[in-house]
Amino acid sequence: MPMPKDTMLYGFASKLTNEQKEYVDSIFDNQLTIVNARSGTGKTTLAVGCAKIIGKPLLYIFSPVEEDALGYTPGSVEEKEAKYITPLKDALLEINEDPSRVLESEENIDNMKNGNTWVKAMSHVFARGINIKDKTVIIDEAQNFTKSELRKILTRIHDSCNVIIIGHTGQIDLDDPRESGFAPYIEHFKKKDYCHVCELNWNFRGRLANDADELI
Repeated sequence: MPMPKDTMLYGFASKLTNEQKEYVDSIFDNQLTIVNARSGTGKTTLAVGCAKIIGKPLLYIFSPVEEDALGYTPGSVEEKEAKYITPLKDALLEINEDPSRVLESEENIDNMKNGNTWVKAMSHVFARGINIKDKTVIIDEAQNFTKSELRKILTRIHDSCNVIIIGHTGQIDLDDPRESGFAPYIEHFKKKDYCHVCELNWNFRGRLANDADELI
């Protein structure tokens, strides 16, 4: 089924472009949605909003580009990863959710005990050996995952999950862009009957941001 007709999607439903509507409908219609989207297109906010409506716990997975150095930086795992979850926190605020209340963290033990947290963020670096069931999974900035890193995550996901892979082939931050697994995985999955691939092209930050995105 597409987006439920009785939801306003946190005020976004009436404002969605045709591209965004296709994206949102796919999240509800398909086990796997892959979106190749520019910055500022609402890709993470809409995915997080849909995850809240779906009602399963949300697992947000990101890739620190400097993976080799991550283990040597000071602090706890949470402190090492904090700077990578700003898009997630911004998206939660956009749907009127308080990250300090709903996001699992070492400082949020009381809410975790009370069952008020429904979002967990983690790097793929610490994902080996996990078993992912009954969740909505967002893999963000997927253009910065290699093929083996995406495989590491996707082979741990059960069919009870909804999966949204978010990336942009024009914004690869890897030292060698050819190592990105995002485009190969688009090609691999695009003909599967449980997957839909879509694009978002309009940067809602404005004309300067859109014009900047045209420079290759």
